[in-house]
Amino acid sequence: MARTIRDAKLETREARRRLSAQPKPHWRTLRPGQLHLGYCCRRKGSAGYWTTRTYIGVRDAGSPYRIEKLPGIADDFEDANGQTVLSFAEAQDKALARQHTAEGAPQGRLTVRKAVTNYVEYLRAEGRPTKDTEWRVAAHILPKLGDIEVAALTSDKLRRWLAALASAGVRLRTKKGKAQKHKAVPEDDEAVRRRRSSANRVLTILKAALNFAYDEKHVSSRDAWGRRVKPFEGVDVARLRYLSVAEAKRFLNACDPQFRLLVRGALETGARYSELARLQVQDFHPDAGAIHIRKSKSGKARHAVLTADGVGFFREVCIGRPGSTTMFERNGKPWRTGDQARLMKAASENAKLTPPVTFHGLRHTWGSLSAMNGVSLQIISQNMGHADSRMAEKHYAHLAPSHVAAVIRAGAPRFGKVKASNVVPLREPT
Repeated sequence: MARTIRDAKLETREARRRLSAQPKPHWRTLRPGQLHLGYCCRRKGSAGYWTTRTYIGVRDAGSPYRIEKLPGIADDFEDANGQTVLSFAEAQDKALARQHTAEGAPQGRLTVRKAVTNYVEYLRAEGRPTKDTEWRVAAHILPKLGDIEVAALTSDKLRRWLAALASAGVRLRTKKGKAQKHKAVPEDDEAVRRRRSSANRVLTILKAALNFAYDEKHVSSRDAWGRRVKPFEGVDVARLRYLSVAEAKRFLNACDPQFRLLVRGALETGARYSELARLQVQDFHPDAGAIHIRKSKSGKARHAVLTADGVGFFREVCIGRPGSTTMFERNGKPWRTGDQARLMKAASENAKLTPPVTFHGLRHTWGSLSAMNGVSLQIISQNMGHADSRMAEKHYAHLAPSHVAAVIRAGAPRFGKVKASNVVPLREPT
């Protein structure tokens, strides 16, 4: 990663004589975060030499910089001639000329494409999942903004891009090389909210990548995308879909037998699909009554505590199997991304669930039912692997028992039942 460079005074002989003699160069910024000119003098009384330090991007291994020595020496004791003896100005010109590619474009030119690539590589090096980020970048950022230089971005350009993203319909599968197809855009409020919420998530990724470039000193300002470009407000409160205990049992009974085990694992832990798909038999700790989730969305490991029923279920799943075996399998192989979608739809139809539930809805089911049963939001956040309690508060706070709700239900006016229909519910709502 780029480090903050403190500029040394290198313009004159007198300034360079005051610098300490050392094997490492004293650096001067030529292009912030991209190119530096260095002066190195290993021994007092001898002539120093010039070197360049060019940022070439984050790499899986090795330095992200290329360091090269310029030919000749510095004009510490001889007059500069532009060839074998170089003044500061001449060394600066040679360093800038070297940074140009064969096509004449500077190597340090930072496009949005390069900025997001560097950011994804950084996330990958940190051990954080990048698949969703890469998909959103390829689908929504690179087509419109990828070839624009970061320094050329403007707030107006980014606001127009965000508005167009929010107004576009859901992407349809399109043949490679053809213009991207979209579904017709529904006009109802929920559809608008969902598209704006999705656009906000893409904006968050773009801002994170650009801020990473700014923090690494690859760009000198972030005014274009900072406070001036704001996400859509009031669009992140989704309609939370969760199952009652009765619905969950009905759904389990409607599942394909192999899929039923995976669904039950989700209902017992509140874990994500990807987390469950990666579990091994050795991740079940019966003595502790917990499942060890070694890799989560946040990159942090955690232990999901189980109920007695949950311990019994996982014991049945794991008993007699080698510890390194994948816990949940489909035809002897691990569950892959997307394997669950059609099975969830079929089970929802068989169980007569309207609207149908997604696999993530099983996670919400665990969180919602736990909140209604009095589990604190902090503990729910811990068990579900949230970074903090804000997600639990956002989704489940209204379900948790509260003093305000108890007082209102006890003391607010009551008007009795009014018969408005001859339809009789099968059971009273809970």
